[in-house]
Order: sequence, then C-alpha cells, then structure tokens
Amino acid sequence: MIDLNINMVVDMPVNQVFDFISTPENDFQWQYGTLASSRLSEHTNIIGTFFRSVGHMMGRRTQSTFEVIEYEQNKVYGFKSLSGDLHFCTSYSFEIANGGTKVNISTQAHVGKSSQMDEHILEKKMKKQLMENLKLLKSLLEEQTVSMDKSQLGS
Repeated sequence: MIDLNINMVVDMPVNQVFDFISTPENDFQWQYGTLASSRLSEHTNIIGTFFRSVGHMMGRRTQSTFEVIEYEQNKVYGFKSLSGDLHFCTSYSFEIANGGTKVNISTQAHVGKSSQMDEHILEKKMKKQLMENLKLLKSLLEEQTVSMDKSQLGS
C-alpha cells in the first residue's frame, strides 16, 4: 500500500485555489501526465458524481473513471478511482496560511493484481510527481494573480 501526504502554500485565497483544483477540466494544466479530464455529469461538486481522466504513467497510456467522495466548499475535495490498474483515493484539504492557502494532499494507492508495476518504484515516482504538480499549481495560480494585478494597474 502506498500512503503519501504532502502540502504546499499557494499565495492565493482559499476559494480560488479550491475552485481551480476541484474543476477536473483544469487537471491537464497542473498535473504532469494528464492529457485530458472531463466531468461525466453536469456537476463535480456533489458527492457521488463522476469524472474521467486520460493520461500516461510510467510509459503507459491510462484512462480512469473517478467518483467524488468528499466535497465541502473551500475545505475538502476527494475522489477515488473506479477503474484502471492503479486503485487510489486522493483527498485535498485547504486552510488559510500566511495570507494564502495551504493545500494538503493525501493519497492512498495500491496496484491491481494484474499489473506489472513495482509498488516501491511507483511510490517514489508518485511522490516526485505530486511535488512537481504542486509546484506547477503554485506557479500557475500565482502567475495568474500577478497578471491580473498588472492588468488592473493598466486600466
């Protein structure tokens, strides 16, 4: 069983960080390996709704369906995989920290019996990728804030 917990502070308000992360269509912008992600129902902000993600991991193309299992506006967003070789559950929690938002990610995963993936190697790769994803998220969101601030100064 893989059990990862990491966090990072993003210098933006909680509601903006939460809204961005909890919108599946944004995943490809900040999650390495994600090619596309989309809702399978009108909303994703209701527990029990679904979304699908297409990407690649360890040189293999993946397609997975996910179910939203936690959703509390600006506090927690979580989902679990319903398909694929890698079975996992991920939860994002959000809290105000130093004028920004502390994003906590908790992921538990295990490899399906039919998979040829080595769980120890996968754990290292997943941890590295989660850290890279958070750095990209931080950079992307904070750059948007700077761009918005500059455009407001020019008007």
